Amino acid sequence: MIYLNALNKINRVGPQKIKILMSYFGSGEKIWNSSPSELISSGLSEKLSQIIVTERIKINPQEEWAKLEKENIQAISFFDKNYPASLKEIPSAPQILYVKGDFDFNSSPMIAIVGSRKYSSYGQQVATSLAQDLAKAGLTVVSGLAIGIDAFAHRGALDGGGKTLAVLGSSLEDRNIGPRVNYNLARHIIDNGALISDYPLGVQATPQTFPARNRLMAGLTLGTVVIEAAPASGTLITASMALDFNREVFAVPGSIFSPSSQGTNQLIKSGAKIVSGVTDILEELNLAKFQEKKTAREFIPASEEEKIIIKMLSHEPTHIDRIIKLSKMNTSSASSTLIMLEMQGIVKDIGGQNYISL
Repeated sequence: MIYLNALNKINRVGPQKIKILMSYFGSGEKIWNSSPSELISSGLSEKLSQIIVTERIKINPQEEWAKLEKENIQAISFFDKNYPASLKEIPSAPQILYVKGDFDFNSSPMIAIVGSRKYSSYGQQVATSLAQDLAKAGLTVVSGLAIGIDAFAHRGALDGGGKTLAVLGSSLEDRNIGPRVNYNLARHIIDNGALISDYPLGVQATPQTFPARNRLMAGLTLGTVVIEAAPASGTLITASMALDFNREVFAVPGSIFSPSSQGTNQLIKSGAKIVSGVTDILEELNLAKFQEKKTAREFIPASEEEKIIIKMLSHEPTHIDRIIKLSKMNTSSASSTLIMLEMQGIVKDIGGQNYISL
């Protein structure tokens, strides 16, 4: 792995080239120490072979490996037992995967949730609620740590007591984890899942790095759920890649008047599965047993007041004044009940004392 990591740092030596080299040489160390003629014999062009010979002089494999260890980043090879089985199925599977966090990639089904950075309150609610329900059902939620729908998906999964993976379009050392506004979220994800990338140390996120990131999200998961996407957004690239990899694509319908729903509504017209709740996803993927797991853990109200408020609330925001009026409770009783329910993760104040059920 030390030599594969070093090789991965050479420009133009991507997953396909490393696959060719490993097939021919059998080990990273043999590749690293090979002659130009041997590299050409493996199937590489003369130009690329010369690039490898020239660039490897500038790289110290042991020093680069020590940097990974200092950053607490694991490097998993394609042949490692913990390498994601689903990712092996795609043509462009990375030969080396970088991981920050302790996570068993083959322990549970994984679902990607992606969407617009320019989100609506509706998109925020859907992403949070759907991710939370998937997590409660025992699935791992995968997204891209971006501002907007991605971040809400990660937080929803964490709020649901589950695991979540963030796939980055950069390397995983602390200074490159971004966007920086989500850095604390990233730290929380590391403790309850992992950050992953196939980029070696020293790679910053750019518009050019995100398509590779998107292919990992699509390849890791059984399906991709799209929540709010403009017609030409990067989110739709992930959905397209999921189709290329024979994965399911789901879309949450939105308002015909919302620009951020045009992409998702178009996906539905093109054949994506409509999602109105977690059951739609679990049934389509033949994961009904996970729905049963969720049902078995259903919350049981501890008082009549809790029962009344739970029955009243939905995913549409309801102000506390309306809750008091409809429940016929006094202000103190309604407030204390809502506080207790929020502490247990049953309801959420989304701002301005507007509550939704989770």
